[in-house]
Amino acid sequence: MKTELSLSAPSAVETECLVAVVLDRGEKDKTEPYVAASDKAVQAAAAEVIASGEVIGKTLESTLLHKPAGLKGGRLLLLGGGKAKKFTAANLRKLAGAAVRGLKAKGVKNFAFVAPEAEFSAEEAVKAIVEGAFLGSFDSDTYKSDRKEQKIEALTLVAKGEQNALQKSIAEARIIGESQNFTRDLVNEPSNHMTPTILAERAKKMCQEVGLHCEVYGADKIKELKMGAFWGVAQGSDEPPALIVMKYEPAGAPEKPVLGLVGKGITFDTGGISIKPSDGMEKMKYDMAGGATMIGVMRAIALLKPKVKVIGIVCASENMPSGKAQKPGDIQTAMSGKTIEIINTDAEGRLVLADGLCYARQLGCTHLVDAATLTGAVVVALGYANVGVFANDDPLYERFSQALAKSGEKMWRLPVDDEYLDMTRSSIADLMNTGGRWGGASTAAAFLREFAEDTPWIHLDIAGTAWMEEQKPWIAKGPSGIAVRSLIEFVRGF
Repeated sequence: MKTELSLSAPSAVETECLVAVVLDRGEKDKTEPYVAASDKAVQAAAAEVIASGEVIGKTLESTLLHKPAGLKGGRLLLLGGGKAKKFTAANLRKLAGAAVRGLKAKGVKNFAFVAPEAEFSAEEAVKAIVEGAFLGSFDSDTYKSDRKEQKIEALTLVAKGEQNALQKSIAEARIIGESQNFTRDLVNEPSNHMTPTILAERAKKMCQEVGLHCEVYGADKIKELKMGAFWGVAQGSDEPPALIVMKYEPAGAPEKPVLGLVGKGITFDTGGISIKPSDGMEKMKYDMAGGATMIGVMRAIALLKPKVKVIGIVCASENMPSGKAQKPGDIQTAMSGKTIEIINTDAEGRLVLADGLCYARQLGCTHLVDAATLTGAVVVALGYANVGVFANDDPLYERFSQALAKSGEKMWRLPVDDEYLDMTRSSIADLMNTGGRWGGASTAAAFLREFAEDTPWIHLDIAGTAWMEEQKPWIAKGPSGIAVRSLIEFVRGF
């Protein structure tokens, strides 16, 4: 999708459709809708439907007017943003996604979006619009033989402000939006088209395109590094595992910090010997979403060029039941030397991450973040609305929460106290790979904390948010690309 900036009056922009936001400045239960643009012609074009009460500015309300008087655009799409006092860049991002999804379904090829005059800057507005537009442009029906290629070819951002600053915001937002969709494309692939080997190939190709250093290791290297936890998961599959290492080391960056981004890359999870129920198992192709997230983040970092060193690590494998697979009761020795009693082979994500975190520390990472579709327990706790966040370092979490404020993604901090670690103590080894039924998201996080050791660390459990369970006006059903934007902002914050 081509993106360009216009500093012209919205009414003077030639486009198939002009999009404007309607906000409600009424107090409490009263409504007082208005177009959030100072162009008198746009206000006049919308005046009749607003006066009629048909348009009240309700969130995601959509009204399309044809051949509006006084405008060069062929249509005027009015999108409701809700109460003006509560309207944020995150709300605007959703409106942009809804505009793309609604207009492309009507065969529109290009449109112009008027950056609303709101409580945030024009630079923030155009950034949110571009990110939301790319988010809305993605569809998951890749393999349909009768797929109709409906897409928006061009988006014009109509805004007031300093041209260079606006252009910079648009360019950065484009990189972020494309990187989030790159992650979504990886997650969307079925497991027969996204084995660990293929995931590594896709990562390596991306790194070559954007100038990152990438190394991919197989089973021999995993054994050489004594990654017994990782290999314990991988040994049951005929598909070879892949340890993917991506390095961003810009000229002029200080020696420290070195940020380590570690992703779970289970390209299909049957549960292993502790096999999952068949109902819904087809979704387990997205168990590599944490790894795909880190690959997408590394792409964006390479293009945005922050002055900080970053290492991305993805531990990719299948988790399969076979004559070679690990069994409940087995003992695995992790790279750190800690021994792990396997209670449930379906708790495999924390095993691959344990070695990934240890390896990141060995490579010199001073701060760690991991992302994984780790537990069903986080879905029980937070539903499909929030990512579960865990941290062993309050200053690092505060830094991450500042990134969340910019990204607009919803996450909620959960506890990772020593009591949860006690629930994973084994009588025969150092740890068990499960802590029982209660507090499952926190016991999994406490397990991982043991392998981060004293290094400042954040864990993102994206099990409930990596996959959109139903179609939304602003995003398709399927992979969400959650955490990509937040991690990009987090890295840039350094």
